[in-house]
Amino acid sequence: MQETPTITAAEIARLAGVGRAAVSNWRKRHADFPAPVGGTAASPEFDLGQVEQWLHAQGKLPELASADRLWRHLAAASQSPAAGLAAVGALLLARQRGQGPGRSADPQFKPLLPDVEALADELGSQGAFDALWQRFSAPGPGRPFATPDDLADLMVGLVGVGGGSVLDPAAGSGATLRAAVRAGCTSAYGQEIDEDLARLAGLWLALRDVAGEVCTGDSLRADAFAGRTFDAVVCHPPFGAANWGDEELGHDPRWIVGTTPRTEPELAWAQHALAHLRAGGHAVLLMPPTVASRRPGRRIRAELLRRGALRAVIALPPGVAAPHGVPLHLWVLRRPAPDAPPPARTLLVDAAAGDAAETYARILAVWRAFTAAPDADVEEAGFARAVPVIELLDEEVDLTPARRQPTVAGEVTGEHLVRTRERLAAIVGDLPGLMPQVTPSPEGTDGEFLSVGELARAGALQLIGPIRAASSEGGEPSAGGPSVLTVQDVLGGEGPSGRDDGRLGQEVRLAAGDVVVPMIARQLTARVVTTEGALLGRNLYLLRPNPAALDSWFLAGQLRTSANEKQASSLSGTLRFDIRRAQVRRLPLDEQRAHGEAFRRLDAFESAIRQAATLGAEMVQLTADGLARGALRPDQRHPGGPRRGKDPRRPPS
Repeated sequence: MQETPTITAAEIARLAGVGRAAVSNWRKRHADFPAPVGGTAASPEFDLGQVEQWLHAQGKLPELASADRLWRHLAAASQSPAAGLAAVGALLLARQRGQGPGRSADPQFKPLLPDVEALADELGSQGAFDALWQRFSAPGPGRPFATPDDLADLMVGLVGVGGGSVLDPAAGSGATLRAAVRAGCTSAYGQEIDEDLARLAGLWLALRDVAGEVCTGDSLRADAFAGRTFDAVVCHPPFGAANWGDEELGHDPRWIVGTTPRTEPELAWAQHALAHLRAGGHAVLLMPPTVASRRPGRRIRAELLRRGALRAVIALPPGVAAPHGVPLHLWVLRRPAPDAPPPARTLLVDAAAGDAAETYARILAVWRAFTAAPDADVEEAGFARAVPVIELLDEEVDLTPARRQPTVAGEVTGEHLVRTRERLAAIVGDLPGLMPQVTPSPEGTDGEFLSVGELARAGALQLIGPIRAASSEGGEPSAGGPSVLTVQDVLGGEGPSGRDDGRLGQEVRLAAGDVVVPMIARQLTARVVTTEGALLGRNLYLLRPNPAALDSWFLAGQLRTSANEKQASSLSGTLRFDIRRAQVRRLPLDEQRAHGEAFRRLDAFESAIRQAATLGAEMVQLTADGLARGALRPDQRHPGGPRRGKDPRRPPS
């Protein structure tokens, strides 16, 4: 770690919530701006402390919480955020155990020791580590993709770790192990190839006095727990590894259902998990969907089914974990008891079309019903089916849940189709009246623009968020509590659909006129809140305009421009936005309101277009299904159809 933490010009811009050009202007216009202390002429580096003092003196830096201040110094001073946090975690653990820094403190780390001590005095050792962990876990350059907490909780819920031991052989930064601790496991073990991430996961457990350890190393090539078994295994293995050790592991004793093909590394992880289960124990692995159907894996899939080891395959909604565009699968495995007859059925669940928050509870419910009566029929049309193993053992052994589901109940009726067609016609008829009436402006596009960060400092708006997940275990979900506005609600233009799961980092109630913006999305989206009472969900910014200075609809319309999408996107890509950098045109309030009304009509027009697209797709599917099954037939009297006695291919005379 560096003796003097430094910061680049781009990082200064992010720190102050301005564009890179503003930093260049400060350097030219202000003689007292700190001089570079390192780097190159093209990419200079500045003393972080000097920059913070200058920004604060100029009124360009808001007061920071202790954890924010320490994290910024730590991130700037560390080659790796994980290594920096691990170094702090070691100090906090020593403090919790009544030990001084002693030899555990890197001499280069000493400049930050007072800040570490101050944060620990304020929050305690465990709380200080959790506060820094929240900032480390935020998406950004150099940060690992972690298994989201809600998905990790689902995985742990499927294996039932309460009161038992759990292993994660691809632990990452410890997301599934933390979920296991929340669920009441008595000991937690892991292995991770990245040394810094392994240290982080182990420190989190140690600070909570949880029995266990997290070892460093490649679990497939150098199994740290060889010969040991556990009550449960949960794992988010690496996907598509080309060099996973198949040649040297050809006859490994862990391959209990056969040698794993070279092109099926995920099935090697499945067998690794089985080998570490006690008889009767369960494992859950997050898998890419192709593992369920790839031809080279047919033999392994068949053997897992024949021996009763594969108990369920669950297709999840897209976006629940990286890679976010792929609907991943969960595989639930069970180590068969010796001489026990294999079960006759395997559960296949297709939740790919559902919403994660609602679907996870339904998945747990159907899994628990299946395990309570494994030989009973389970058929929830379009969602879940307990499939006879003999049916799955065909030539392909394709375990893709969608291909084995019963048909959705209910016949397509003429009335259903007519209702859908009428709703579509009504919306299409409203479209011309919803289009905003606009004309070219004689002033062109010139004008003065202010960043959201500047507007916040001027008191024109209050900027809140983005809300993070609380790093502690949190409370129980509140069935009767307030609803929560989620990222998906904002992207879809829908009302609040989530529920408070007890792990919101802070509770912020929405008010009419608030503007909400997702931090992570495929494009920059801003919505105006029209009803009060719901809570602001995770990964959402909230901008609360001062009505005397800003019109809400004007602000939302200004934010969602293509120019702001480029301005506010992170250096790592356009999926993450820092809304403080977005630019808003400066206009008098009466002109804002006129523009705001046009933006409001445009929003209503967009919503109608979206509904029309949904209804149009539904009408096409209903008609195609009805015609194919015979529930519908062509109407020969329809004016658009061919007339009898005349060849429809002939042109009119």
